[in-house]
Amino acid sequence: EVQLVESGGGLVQPGGSLTLACAASGFPFANADMNWVRQTPASGLEWVSTIQSDGSRTYYNPSVKGRFTISRDNTNNTLYLQMNSLRTEDTGVYACGLVGTASRGQGTQVTVSS
Repeated sequence: EVQLVESGGGLVQPGGSLTLACAASGFPFANADMNWVRQTPASGLEWVSTIQSDGSRTYYNPSVKGRFTISRDNTNNTLYLQMNSLRTEDTGVYACGLVGTASRGQGTQVTVSS
């Protein structure tokens, strides 16, 4: 059974940083392309970023490019999202997912507010 558990969300001021983590189990993580998505009040469900299984290629929504960095640790089955220069419009629930499937974690809340 695929299990994806996010952590690292919280309240941060505009301009601040957070790092999200996604612990994966129940499938061959090192063979899986992974992504981050978010649910925001303004945009609904929005794709954030994707990383190939070996980490060699990454892709970003233009709204986060240059501010967010996706990475992974295939030894420890963990996906990360480093978020810098956060803006109020980044507020939402962030979830990790297995590309090409409906498998997604419950998500972690990120609130950017002064």
